[in-house]
Amino acid sequence: MTTRVWAFAVLLGWVALGGAACGGGPSAKFSIAAKGGPMPAGQSWEGVYYNPVYGYLHVVGEGGNLTGRWRRTNSSGWGELSGSADGNVLNFTWTEHKYGEVGPAADVKGTGVFVFKLGPNDIPELDGQFAINDSDSVGDWHCIKQMNQKPDINSVNGDNPMGAPAPDQWK
Repeated sequence: MTTRVWAFAVLLGWVALGGAACGGGPSAKFSIAAKGGPMPAGQSWEGVYYNPVYGYLHVVGEGGNLTGRWRRTNSSGWGELSGSADGNVLNFTWTEHKYGEVGPAADVKGTGVFVFKLGPNDIPELDGQFAINDSDSVGDWHCIKQMNQKPDINSVNGDNPMGAPAPDQWK
């Protein structure tokens, strides 16, 4: 076996056995920081953050373990996330539940990362990315912290705020 063929066989075996994941992991697909830096002075992860699509994200936790919940602004679903923060970076897993759907299509799951930073006028922001499990496609999730709002994680649950239409509205 020539050296060239041998090197190719070793590389192919390494990739097939998952060697490419060494040092990678779920956050490898994200282009934003995967390793934490210092948290801005006087700031904490706990709070309520807003995104025009994903609505209000309520984040609570102790130490570096954080949980959050959100409800989409169009009331099509709600989600929950949990993860560990390393300074100003939160790596998390998430699940989004679709209202009105049952079975495997009702829940979508994935991974994500948020970087906590101070934006214009020193307003806290989450600069984030997320991906659906088994997908290389990445979406952006940018949130602005809502000042003077306390997180109420239990206010976000499976109850659809839009509710079902009244019986006389069925067509």
